[in-house]
Amino acid sequence: MTIARRYFGTDGVRGPFGGPVVNESFAARLGLAAGRWIGSEGLVLIGQDTRASGAALVAAVERGLVAAGMDVRRLGVLPAPAVARAVRLHNAVLGVVITASHNPAEDNGIKFFARGGLKLSDADEAAVESHLPPESRTIAPVEPSPALGALTDYVGSVSKLLPAGSLRGWSVVLDTANGATHATSPVVLRALGAEVTTLGNQPDGYNINLGLGSEHPGAMREAVKRVGARLGIAHDGDGDRCVVCDEQGGLLDGDEILTILALHALAKGRLAGGQLVVTQQSNLGVDAALKAAGGRVARTQVGDRYVMQRMLADGSNLGGESSGHIVCAEVAPTGDGLVAALRLIEVMIETGSPLSVLRKALHKFPQGTRAIRVASKPPLEGCRSVCAVVAALETELGDLGRVLVRYSGTEPKLRLLIEAGDDATVTRGLDRLEAAVRQDLNVL
Repeated sequence: MTIARRYFGTDGVRGPFGGPVVNESFAARLGLAAGRWIGSEGLVLIGQDTRASGAALVAAVERGLVAAGMDVRRLGVLPAPAVARAVRLHNAVLGVVITASHNPAEDNGIKFFARGGLKLSDADEAAVESHLPPESRTIAPVEPSPALGALTDYVGSVSKLLPAGSLRGWSVVLDTANGATHATSPVVLRALGAEVTTLGNQPDGYNINLGLGSEHPGAMREAVKRVGARLGIAHDGDGDRCVVCDEQGGLLDGDEILTILALHALAKGRLAGGQLVVTQQSNLGVDAALKAAGGRVARTQVGDRYVMQRMLADGSNLGGESSGHIVCAEVAPTGDGLVAALRLIEVMIETGSPLSVLRKALHKFPQGTRAIRVASKPPLEGCRSVCAVVAALETELGDLGRVLVRYSGTEPKLRLLIEAGDDATVTRGLDRLEAAVRQDLNVL
């Protein structure tokens, strides 16, 4: 059950910079609240992506943390998973990343990592909010904290996931979305011997995710076909997710990546407990593929931190989301797009198969989604028409499909998903759901 929070969404606090939430005053108060929540002095690490607004928010969060007695170190521009790794490596009590992930440049946000590099739970975030000082509280500026280098350590560590020189003769297209991975992922791939064609590697503070990256993979796909690359890799702004394309330019989402990784690990006896952890959003074809191979799937609510929480509870070592958040727990405590890409390449090397062949392991159920903008987010259990249609659809579909209705954690949207045996059934179901939504909710 999700615990109600006012400011935190699916992945931290996020919104337009300078708006009612993501601004310097609130960031300072949130930093103070996080320090109060920790309850004792300790090391806190702060990283950021490439947004122009990042520096101001880093300084604001820092002064709040210092006011709470924390020992703060800046990490500079660094992928979110590298910040999580640094938190674990340096035994920090808290990690902070100033990022809005795959959102456009005008947005920004704040996400936290607890000790060990794990994301905060809903209860932790609610507790942080409970320590927020009043808006009238003024927090004095402080001198910038000393820098702590973490980039070199991250690059060196991740480079060891594959044998030295293992990518000699490989051509790879890499789209870093003008974001935090522009100085890490290309370095790692080239260190392993790959010839890398880069896209989105000239950040100017305002072009992060602009027509590129995991949300806009078209340029990557075209580049792969143009240069004859073995695969393409596209990150989001803070580097905790990736999508890939095969040598023909065909796009693979997180479900396909997870299925390939899980089936290979299962065959090698390396999938802990024979279990893959995914969210409610993942296609039912993932369950079918794992079951056929003798494995199983566990599902959580949407959000990679919920995936990690289930992985820890069950002792699983692989999980993720269809959006491209892939958690390889034996390597990283959170989703890491570069680690996921290297693990996928490892499967290609060990099997000798291209991605166009490997991806055939997943046969997706027909699926349809819609996102409906809403003025407010009342509890869905109180939406009588929606609940009635969901119940009817679930009875009609049985084990051959599923229905998912949920609010977005970061946008004013209600998301609908239906899987069924054919496209016509999916479309009819979505039409019925949308009509019910319009009866129960104020649709924008």
